[in-house]
Amino acid sequence: GYTGTYKGVPVSVMASGMGIPSIGIYSYELYSFFGVENIIRIGSAGAISDKLQLRDIVAGMSSHTNSNFAAQYNLPGTFAPTADYTLLSTAVESAKDLGLDLKVGPLLSSDTFYDDDEEALHKWAKMGALAVEMESAGLYMNAARLGKRALAMVTISDMPFTGEATTPEERQNTFTQMMEIALETAIRMDKL
Repeated sequence: GYTGTYKGVPVSVMASGMGIPSIGIYSYELYSFFGVENIIRIGSAGAISDKLQLRDIVAGMSSHTNSNFAAQYNLPGTFAPTADYTLLSTAVESAKDLGLDLKVGPLLSSDTFYDDDEEALHKWAKMGALAVEMESAGLYMNAARLGKRALAMVTISDMPFTGEATTPEERQNTFTQMMEIALETAIRMDKL
């Protein structure tokens, strides 16, 4: 992890690992032990909506999941993980001010990268999921449980249904617009 400044505002950046268990540990500790109030997760995702193209940026207003992470809360029903509205609306405004197109909708946070059910992604797409990634649901659940704010933003790196994909070099060098939105959102949140 690194802490620096962006336009004079302190911002910390760190890796979260891969999957809900990993981001679950990091986000819990950041929220609980280090006084972090806002976490914006940025990363890559596969588009499962035909409305998306490579390099589109998506903010997850909610996160469907096939994970059992919520079982720890012993809730008498099914929990629906959602982003914090203030973070989400601030990201939308930041993107607009930067002249960038930010799509907003549900993500699928999957525990399985290679799913034995070949139709699973199609089923989630029918339920409105825009893209599949592996962390947002755990992050949103920890934020909800701890009274903190969370948002997941992803750039589309591949299209599982068509096989289109960006190269590792393209992911490294062309996903900067998502980073700009996240940084602008972070400094705006500092003023709230």
